Amino acid sequence: MESNSRYYQRRAVEERLAAQRSITEEARAWHAQLAIQFAERAAENRQVAA
Repeated sequence: MESNSRYYQRRAVEERLAAQRSITEEARAWHAQLAIQFAERAAENRQVAA
């Protein structure tokens, strides 16, 4: 089973890639914001696990 930290990190990468592929600025901004949120959650989970 995938850990929460790994899941959030994977989703951050996926959202960054989606932002790069986005056609509209609105979609790009939305995916970029999601990437930031997932990266923050990954970092929080790494701190809790440590």
